[in-house]
Amino acid sequence: MINFRNAFKLALLIAIVVISYLVFSKPNYPQTFEHMDKVGHVGSFFCLAFLAHYAFKPRWYYLFGQLTVYAIFIELVQSRLPYRSASLGDIIADLVGILLFFLVQFCMAKYQKLAQKRG
Repeated sequence: MINFRNAFKLALLIAIVVISYLVFSKPNYPQTFEHMDKVGHVGSFFCLAFLAHYAFKPRWYYLFGQLTVYAIFIELVQSRLPYRSASLGDIIADLVGILLFFLVQFCMAKYQKLAQKRG
C-alpha cells in the first residue's frame, strides 16, 4: 500500500528525472514569451521544494541547501554542453522558486492558525 509520503517521494523522483532531461537535452521548443526560461525555472524549483518538503519533511535550511546545490549542478553541467549555456539568472530564478514555496507555506500556516482560533 502506498501512503502519501511515498507518493510524494515517487513524484519527486519523477520530477527530478523530467527536469533533468529538460535542462540537459538540446532545446527544441520556441520561447513563446520573453523570459519563458526563467518562469520555467521558478515553477520547477517551486514544485521540487513542494514535493521534497512533503516527501521528507526536512528542516527548511536543509531543503534550501540541497535544492541550491542541484540548481548550481544544473548550471555547471550546462556550461559543459555545446548546445546549452550556464546562467547566473537561472540560479537566481531557481532560488526564487524555492523561496516562493517557503513564502506560500508560511502564509498557509498563518492562515490555518487564524482559522483555528476563530473556529
